[in-house]
Amino acid sequence: MTMARHAGAALAAAVVIWALSVSLSAFRDYQMADVAVYVVAIAGLTVLIGQSGQISLGNGAFMAIGAYATALLQLHLNWPLWALFPASAVIASVAGVAVGVAAARLRGPYLAGATLLLAVALPYFATQFPGVFGGDQGLSVTVTAPAALGATFPPTRWLAWVNAATALIVLVLLANLARSRIGRSWRAVRDDETAAALAGLNVARLRILAFVVSAACAGLAGAMLAVYSSQVSPGAFTVTLSIALLTGAVIGGLGSLAGALWGSLVVVLVPTYVTDVATSHGLSGAVAANIPVAAYGVVLIAVMLIFPEGIQGGLRRFWGITPPAATTPLTRLTLRRRPPASEHQEEGTT
Repeated sequence: MTMARHAGAALAAAVVIWALSVSLSAFRDYQMADVAVYVVAIAGLTVLIGQSGQISLGNGAFMAIGAYATALLQLHLNWPLWALFPASAVIASVAGVAVGVAAARLRGPYLAGATLLLAVALPYFATQFPGVFGGDQGLSVTVTAPAALGATFPPTRWLAWVNAATALIVLVLLANLARSRIGRSWRAVRDDETAAALAGLNVARLRILAFVVSAACAGLAGAMLAVYSSQVSPGAFTVTLSIALLTGAVIGGLGSLAGALWGSLVVVLVPTYVTDVATSHGLSGAVAANIPVAAYGVVLIAVMLIFPEGIQGGLRRFWGITPPAATTPLTRLTLRRRPPASEHQEEGTT
């Protein structure tokens, strides 16, 4: 029933996206494709931080792995689009295993620092092998719309459809994963690792699995970014990208997949709007370039003051909606050990 409900919501969202894409301009299609990229990446980060309680500042590096994998597979093997996306996700997830093994031994700021080092080092690594990764110029990715759509079909609309459909599929899969036994186990580890271990959960394996899922989502987002931008270069995967992903996850609401959408809208639309306002008021150069960064800070502070649980948490509080209380393995263990009501009655009588 849960899968059917999530699939129905995704289908309704697909209809809305289709209606918007056919009525808006090509630039809005481009923004729609960009929002879909961030939705996938932030959703994976939301699972990592909100579900398993691990923090990462290096998901931009996993996006770079997925993007370069897409470019290299198309360049050397000429793989089709339907094969590039899952292959890039798998390749990034393999890297997530290596990082997850280290993450299983690190906590708090130590884990954040280690993942931040990954985000800093990986773009530099790409520039050291220009014969493979194209150096600072990067690699090109070429994707064309199917011929059945017609020669005049806007390519930006096709890319918006592809990225939006991919994002909806990912959200459905992650929503069902969050409500599964694995998701409940992640929340148990997040709340109390010691109690989770005493309940029989393999804490290290669950932490690694969370990193693998998050890395796979980031790698897929990198592949989507490479497809709609038609270019993969180290400059697109700086530390700023990783910080933007974390900012979007916090603003939208950690632990909520719907919050990934709100965070993505803020990350994509706020810089564009602020830059347009700055340009219209005669600001240019370094001042105009730094205004979006300041806008991020203002929005983040405002959201944290008004909605401590993020935008999605604020909306839930406004409408009086509380998330369903999921039964974790710890509560199930407690329920199993609780004596039946008849025993309580017998003890009371004696």
